[in-house]
Amino acid sequence: MTDTEIFDKVKEILVNQFDLEENEVSLTTDLTNDIDADSLDLFEVLNRVEDDFDIKLAVAEDIKTTQDLVDKVKAQLAA
Repeated sequence: MTDTEIFDKVKEILVNQFDLEENEVSLTTDLTNDIDADSLDLFEVLNRVEDDFDIKLAVAEDIKTTQDLVDKVKAQLAA
C-alpha cells in the first residue's frame, strides 16, 4: 500500500469522524489544534484505523498530525 493510499484512507476516516471537508485534511493537519480532537476522539480514530487497515497500533501519544498517523500505519503494515 502506498503512502498516498494510506493517506487517502486516513483522510476519509478523519473527514467522517469530524464532519470535515476533504480539503480541510492534509498531511500537516494537527489533530488536536486544527480539528479540535480530544483524547476520546483520537481513541475512536485509532480504533477505526486499526479496523480499516487490520493492524494494531500501540498507545499513540506521539501522534500529533495526519502525517504521524500515516507513518504509524505504514510502519505497522510493513512489520
